[in-house]
Amino acid sequence: MKVTLERNHLLKSLSHVHRVVERRNTYPILANVLFKATGDTVELRATDLDIEVTESVPAMVSTAGTTTVPAHTLYEIVRKLSDGAEVRLETDGSEQMLLTSGRSRFHLQCLSPDSFPDLKSGSFSHEFSLPAASLRELIERTQFAISNEETRYYLNGIYLHTIDVSGSGLVLRAVATDGHRMARAETEAPKGAKGMTGIIVPKKTVSEVQKLLDGADGDVAVEVSDTKIRFSLGGVVLLSKLIEGTFPDYDRVTPKNNDKSMSVDRAAFATAVDRVSTIASERGGKAVKLSAKDGQLELSVTNPDHGTASEELAVEFDTDGFEIGFNARYLLDIVGQIRSDNAIFLFNDAGSPTLVREDGEAKALYVLMPMRV
Repeated sequence: MKVTLERNHLLKSLSHVHRVVERRNTYPILANVLFKATGDTVELRATDLDIEVTESVPAMVSTAGTTTVPAHTLYEIVRKLSDGAEVRLETDGSEQMLLTSGRSRFHLQCLSPDSFPDLKSGSFSHEFSLPAASLRELIERTQFAISNEETRYYLNGIYLHTIDVSGSGLVLRAVATDGHRMARAETEAPKGAKGMTGIIVPKKTVSEVQKLLDGADGDVAVEVSDTKIRFSLGGVVLLSKLIEGTFPDYDRVTPKNNDKSMSVDRAAFATAVDRVSTIASERGGKAVKLSAKDGQLELSVTNPDHGTASEELAVEFDTDGFEIGFNARYLLDIVGQIRSDNAIFLFNDAGSPTLVREDGEAKALYVLMPMRV
């Protein structure tokens, strides 16, 4: 194999593919990126056996060929080369790749591409496209609520499905929960998504897709089967296994009778929660108490080791003498997703889940479990 590439093009592709490669691998081949040079392109591919990322880079291919080299080492080398430099990659059948750029020369150990795994995609039951901005919003509004608890593996991702909503028609909905909070967001269902079985997209896949969508325009092609999902954006293709399991019935735990409504300035509320929670203890669950009376909301924290803190805000609340406690970090995560000037809280009682949404017609909804304070 003998190819010449532009450093910036190669670096961009390596930045996409090398991220899925784990630093520690049981199988040495999984630490490598596959290079396949044909025609006027070089295809780069990396996998961790759950996710596979492929991207093609324009290149001058003098001699076609295939090999694999250490992904993270190659990425660091290319990253440190001069901007706009020319990069030459060459193998001669030996177990090394020669990389030259300007006066720099590197010899990298290669492994045979014959043992490089192929994450077979199989056939897909549903194919559709949606704007990158819409998919990015679905992820941004829900990914923070994904559970990290491995024993409940079916919560370690985003539940993606279509549902017919009264007044909105068919929507593509994303849901994530860790048992303490739930995030739900939706967008108009794209053509081809109707009848799609609910799937759970793993957290690592969600993170990689989010990075690919950063600053991206245009549409993302999505293909779904019972076991895999494939995203195609520009020249990047990300194929991932899905989490096998049953996502809980989130509608059953979504409050339906929360009739106590509070409207509060989102920015002022977030700042106040952040301030008073400074002295909150992790041992106490970072608890902050909300107390409403006479159009004022008092936020307070008590820490036996460090003291107390309180702050008042003006609110619109149709109930007096109401108290409830929340984990401050969870509260800030949710309020941080509100896009309107005011955040709307819908309460039932101090021991029941609270609904949080934007002012006006919103495409996102949040549920937060209270704490005893």
